[in-house]
Amino acid sequence: MRVYLGAAPGVGKTYAMLDEAHRRLARGTDVVVGVVECHGRPRTEEMLDGLEVVPRRQLSHQGASFAEMDVDAVITRRPRVALVDELAHTNVPGSRNAKRWRDVEEILDAGIDVITTVNVQHLESLDDMIETITGVAQHETVPDGVVRRADQVELVDLTPEALQRRLAHGNVYPPETVGAAPADYFRPGNLTALRKLALLWLADRVGEQLHDHRHEHLDDQLPDPLPDHCHDHGTDHPRGPGTGHPHSPGPDHRRGRGIDPRHEHGIDATSPARERVVVALTGGPEGDTLIRRAARIARRAAPVAELLAIHVARSNSPSGGSPANLARQRRLVDSLGGTFHSVVGDDVPGALLDFARGVDATHIILGGSRRKSWQSLLGPDIGATVAAHSGDIDTHIVAHEHIGRGRDTTPKRSTTAPWRAIASWAVALLGPLIPAAALVPMRGGVALPGDMLLFLALTVGVALFGGLWQAVVTAVVGSLLLDYYLTAPTHTLKIAAPGNILSLVIFVVIALAVASVVDLAARCAQQAARSQAEADTLSFLAGSVLRSEGALPALLERVRKTFDVESVAVLQRDGPCQSWESVGSIGPNPPTRPEKADVEVPVDESLALVLSGSALPADTRRVLGAFAAQAALVLERRTLVAEAAEARRLGEGHSVDTALFAIVARDLRAPLAAIKTGVSGLRSREVHWTRTERAELLATIETGADRLDQLIGNLLDMSRLRMGTIEPLPSDIALDEVVPGAVARAARTAVRVSVPDTLPTVRADGELLDRVVANLVENAVLHTPPDTPVVVAAKAVRDRIELRVVDRGPGLPDDAKDRVFEAFARHGDAPRSRGVGLGLAVARGFAEAMNGSLTAEDTPGGGLTMILTLPASTTPQPNNPPPEPTS
Repeated sequence: MRVYLGAAPGVGKTYAMLDEAHRRLARGTDVVVGVVECHGRPRTEEMLDGLEVVPRRQLSHQGASFAEMDVDAVITRRPRVALVDELAHTNVPGSRNAKRWRDVEEILDAGIDVITTVNVQHLESLDDMIETITGVAQHETVPDGVVRRADQVELVDLTPEALQRRLAHGNVYPPETVGAAPADYFRPGNLTALRKLALLWLADRVGEQLHDHRHEHLDDQLPDPLPDHCHDHGTDHPRGPGTGHPHSPGPDHRRGRGIDPRHEHGIDATSPARERVVVALTGGPEGDTLIRRAARIARRAAPVAELLAIHVARSNSPSGGSPANLARQRRLVDSLGGTFHSVVGDDVPGALLDFARGVDATHIILGGSRRKSWQSLLGPDIGATVAAHSGDIDTHIVAHEHIGRGRDTTPKRSTTAPWRAIASWAVALLGPLIPAAALVPMRGGVALPGDMLLFLALTVGVALFGGLWQAVVTAVVGSLLLDYYLTAPTHTLKIAAPGNILSLVIFVVIALAVASVVDLAARCAQQAARSQAEADTLSFLAGSVLRSEGALPALLERVRKTFDVESVAVLQRDGPCQSWESVGSIGPNPPTRPEKADVEVPVDESLALVLSGSALPADTRRVLGAFAAQAALVLERRTLVAEAAEARRLGEGHSVDTALFAIVARDLRAPLAAIKTGVSGLRSREVHWTRTERAELLATIETGADRLDQLIGNLLDMSRLRMGTIEPLPSDIALDEVVPGAVARAARTAVRVSVPDTLPTVRADGELLDRVVANLVENAVLHTPPDTPVVVAAKAVRDRIELRVVDRGPGLPDDAKDRVFEAFARHGDAPRSRGVGLGLAVARGFAEAMNGSLTAEDTPGGGLTMILTLPASTTPQPNNPPPEPTS
């Protein structure tokens, strides 16, 4: 993507874009016009001559017809370059995308290059500054990241004087509408300020390119190019075909030759550390200004910086501001490439600092206080408190137009249970009446200090149940009741004895002090309980890592129970600009995107842990971060296991391929050589063969052909098993009908078959069963002495049928009885002429495909017995004795 950036309308962006299109067209590049807005300028319209224009799409809205760019038509046309004017344009309702820059992203994703235009006043991060300079609010904006991701950004510059001359000559607006043009907007001061903003913004991007250049040459230790980032701005690299994102170039071809790229390119500075800018939001109207200022500070602090917005709500008022303001500000943060976080904390400065330290922030951005001037007497504001305790984190107090105007008095919803809040205030107001009613009849029998102790005990109880302010009310009401009913003269607020005045004052002071201490102790106890729970949780996570425990659902369930939320999910995406997908979730309606969650804990740009149900205190972020890291480990372990399985499969395939090559090179040549020898001998006219000799040559040819057919059949069967293409067609089969034929084809020597016709039928594939029996019999014949017969017998065992193939060969040791079924497996010094080791592997694969099994065991008296077990299709009758074996 190439962007022509202008400081104001009329500087010549569209003209420069069309001029570039003609230049590329002259070089043979396929260029089309997706949309160009001429605004009645004749010279601009003339530049359209000779360029192919894709017809626009007509849309109706509120009774009027509008023409918008036809994205589908552009993509279907598939040019090399498409011209798209006015990147920040808002499409007519009914269009596929609300903004034209979204259309551009689709065109880029289709592999089509785009040349576009935009004015500096349409950049999202500068919106507030533009309104301050020009007095005109911009309703059409484009996220800075969209423009920064462009491969090329070219400033179309024009002096304010030249632009005013163009305006006067009618080159910007038609002559009849020049007087209607916003004269204030085109004042020299405004144009100079806009020009300065455009130059500064472009200078920042050049700085980012310098950082990328340095970053590219200094990361020599990385084995692969760095991945692209949606908000890793300034990547001025060629765009790969068919993608919408720039691709980093390959490694430097001179790496490893002792050349320091920093000296070669005249760059001596080291790469700056990653900056994280935290902006604090209250939900007030000043939030938009703070976010944009924070985004600009982030860009200037370092080319690669993170923007994090945080809203801290008190535990008794989590809404903490206008929900509409917060929703709008969240969208603004997202458009500027940042992340939005909401936490709960009674101590707002402490929660803000806890969050900032938890994310290793380098800057904190706060707005000037909205408190009235007299409220400063109550103590320092949040900004001053944060600045005093921020340590090495830079704190910025940003001025805005709402300073000193007071806070929003919109009533806020409390998170405390309604019954508890009502009950605590009821006890605070009415509770002192109970001891007063009990002490009035005993008036004079109990000294005033004793009366005070009873009211003091009530104050302590209210502090534990309700909190500090309820305890204050209880102390004040109690002191008034003590004075009115129990201090002479009674039924009046006058106090006769000076000592009683001192006693009441001391009572109020002690009651307030004790209530404060009790309230503080209760908070500390809650904090200690949370710390203990945090320690237990971290211990659990550490133990799970050591024990290699990592079931993702169990981990998410632990998160849900630990933080008492409704649902938890882990979201993952292929790249910073791709859509999120849930890779694991627990609870009802889990969030599908970070912006829909109440709490988001990003692991990196492509992985995040999200929670919904309620906001959480800022001091829980460390534990949430540990859970998020553990979830990342679980996913990484899952990936590694899958990669290991794939590598194992590829390794096995490599072994099979190597063995197949050896077979082709050696074992298949033997029968081919025998066949060729026999055929050559029979065709020879120099030798006169007798009938017996000719019969022997024909037998040699037949044996070699049979051997070759068997080898090729086993190779094909093994290939089918490896590819998983074996699909049995089971039916009811009688073994006494299948086994004799398979034995006859597999062995030329005598084999004793004992398969009674009274056996139940088996559920099997007839063709596969025939191959299994043939391979087992052939293997038994190969290892049995010539004068000893092989025995094939079958019997019913409960609901299955066992077919045993018994040989009297050398047998196998126990540790080799399972390995013998592996492909190309041989035992001991078995001669090569006895096969290539595929028969038993194919037999077991076919048996398992038919829901059966194939095992080996020792033959009593010596030898090996292969046991084929298949499911019976009818109820077996094991009590029927089999007949005597026949030869």
